[in-house]
Amino acid sequence: MKIARWSLDFYRLAYRRQVVWANAIEDAGVYALLRVESDDGLAGMAEGTVKATWSGVSPASLAAAFRDLVMPAAAGLDVSDPATLRQALAPLPENRLAKGMLETACWMLRAARARQPLWQFWGGTPEVEVTWTVTRQPPEVMARDAAGAAERHGIRAFKIKGGQGMDVDRRALRAIRRAVGDDAVFNVDANSAYAPDEAAGYLRLLEDEGVVTAEDPCPLRPDAHFEALQRGTSLPILVDSPCATAADAALFLERGARSLSAKPGRIGMTETLAIGALARKYGARVATGIYAESALGTLINLQQAAAVPADDCAFAAEQTFFLTLAEQIVPAEPVIRRGRVALPPSPCLDDWIDRERLERHRLPVSVS
Repeated sequence: MKIARWSLDFYRLAYRRQVVWANAIEDAGVYALLRVESDDGLAGMAEGTVKATWSGVSPASLAAAFRDLVMPAAAGLDVSDPATLRQALAPLPENRLAKGMLETACWMLRAARARQPLWQFWGGTPEVEVTWTVTRQPPEVMARDAAGAAERHGIRAFKIKGGQGMDVDRRALRAIRRAVGDDAVFNVDANSAYAPDEAAGYLRLLEDEGVVTAEDPCPLRPDAHFEALQRGTSLPILVDSPCATAADAALFLERGARSLSAKPGRIGMTETLAIGALARKYGARVATGIYAESALGTLINLQQAAAVPADDCAFAAEQTFFLTLAEQIVPAEPVIRRGRVALPPSPCLDDWIDRERLERHRLPVSVS
């Protein structure tokens, strides 16, 4: 099965409110849609999140990477074999987003050839539990945000952005706990905000507040400090920012990591599968991490989350950011009931896109 045609389109979708990330403040997101078509007319697709501070690309630079590097490397390949494609892309340094998008699109293409949605092709489940991400705000605002997600969608797992100072983080956790109840589970992501010599104290704070996972409490490296930090806490330290490849994952696992982030939106499904396989070998777990996906990217990337066995799952999948967007390019947003998303049963991916909406939000950059 070879790629006969491909296209890359970009679109901008407004948020319902301003979003404060650790490294940016935004009122809209820019996305890339890769569509590949096989020589027998089947289609696969992937969405990329275009953020200079996350993926290090602009629409123009990503388009150039596909046109000049990534798609020429895949020309004429039999992409039915994921190892063949991975080997062909390996000589290209960097370009993580572009390579990952192509690998994801080809996984969707393989499933389409089997006439199955990808979650079924991988032996997964049709529903996925999801997490609501509570971004940095004053504690009372964060509590209202979490309570709203619990009330509207039945969500019981929360990724809470820390890093506002230990006192503010503590007050936020307590306010959110009061708002959503004792049975809710918390992962706190400090986005490496605390210094290495503060991290042990921060982990004790999180333990005291009933948190179940601590993500990037400080800048992490696969070294003796990380090993001692993980050994000294009952909490799994979820390694996210410095775990962007399977090679990174191996180094942290050798230092005793118990939990790794595997983000298909950041590095593609082939690399995240490799991270998952390594984690399983070491008895660690993986979390399907947020990459600020739109509704379309959510439907695509949750295919992977649906195939992660319960015993291998560190935390509920984080793909709920689409609820923050005021605009979408899908006919209807995914519905979250009792904290779970039901995935489409159809392998026909073109049914997932509203072409009129795509045209409305399209940016004047495209390539094929």
